[in-house]
Amino acid sequence: MRGHIRKRGGSSWAIVLDLGRDAAGKRRQKWHSIKGTRRDAQRELARLLNELNIGAYVEPARMTVSEFFDRWLADYAKPKVSAKTFERYREMIDGHIRPALGTYMLPKLAPLHIQSFYSHALARGRKDGKGGLSAQSVVHFHRVLHKALAQAVKWQLLARNPVDAVEPPRAERKEMRALDEEETAKLLGLLDGNRLYAPVFLAVTTGLRRGEILGLRWSDMDLEAGTLTVVQSLEQTKDGLKFKAPKTHRSRRSIALPAMTVEVLRAHRAAQAEERLALGPAYEENGLVCPRPGGGSWAPDAFSTAFAAFVRRSGMKPFRFHDLRHSHATHLLRAGVHPKVVSERLGHSSVGITLDTYSHVLPGMQQEAVKLVDFALATAIAQHGKVGPS
Repeated sequence: MRGHIRKRGGSSWAIVLDLGRDAAGKRRQKWHSIKGTRRDAQRELARLLNELNIGAYVEPARMTVSEFFDRWLADYAKPKVSAKTFERYREMIDGHIRPALGTYMLPKLAPLHIQSFYSHALARGRKDGKGGLSAQSVVHFHRVLHKALAQAVKWQLLARNPVDAVEPPRAERKEMRALDEEETAKLLGLLDGNRLYAPVFLAVTTGLRRGEILGLRWSDMDLEAGTLTVVQSLEQTKDGLKFKAPKTHRSRRSIALPAMTVEVLRAHRAAQAEERLALGPAYEENGLVCPRPGGGSWAPDAFSTAFAAFVRRSGMKPFRFHDLRHSHATHLLRAGVHPKVVSERLGHSSVGITLDTYSHVLPGMQQEAVKLVDFALATAIAQHGKVGPS
């Protein structure tokens, strides 16, 4: 491979790469522009020739970052992710990433441009002009940019991912709120007779996510065997409500039900049958375990609003519905259940996620484990006589 440089005027240089001839025998060349000294141009020529020799050269794409994101959203994201996730991607890209970086030519997007975008977002990124965005929001931008530009590398639009050289801000980890057993019992007592009782009971005894509970059908239950199977969840987007399949094979799972949960579900099904009879043809039959009044799908946002309103009226320390999932996991771990079992019930993709999420519970578990070992060994030693220095 050969190449040469040409002066264009002032401090501008053209780098011309000779790429051989095409199938028709026509000479192929690629032109690059650079500003600086002749030595700068020579260094850039040497770098490009080296990439050609090792097979890492990517022909410059005549595409802006904004045009690339249009392609990425349509050809990669939309077919691969859920409607809700796609909606979040589009909001981040159209609301923040595209206005800041969209006009750059894709091959010219540099780590410094991205780092400056993060700094501006942290300082003045709010759309209402009232300051900056949280570090967590910028971390989300970082993840989307990295994922998208990694695909640009696979599509051979970029030689390397510029996000690899960018440091995202460190987001503070939100402290989760897990209800202990007494708080859980109090919550269930306050909910007695409330339509929220069954979904809350499911959350604290199975660890199901909100969407999984709202998407659960009676056909997914085997109350005789005491099991349920997660086969779908309900999600809400701007286009409305939609049932979707679990994201991973581990999210599609079978869960053993405690005996008390089976009893609650039997009573709940009987009450639902009475409501169906009372409403007659007006009842919307979907076979859902936790529908809204009248049998229809309970929109997740409306469900969360109703739950938050109840928590405010209850006088309990504030918590989210999702914290009931954390509570279930914490109860299990404190009871000595193996983290692998907890991970399977929660539908985590790996036990590592479970251990990382609930690491705050593990120190206490270690103390309990030491006490058990100490007691067992001390008992054995006592049975076999005194052991130790005389």
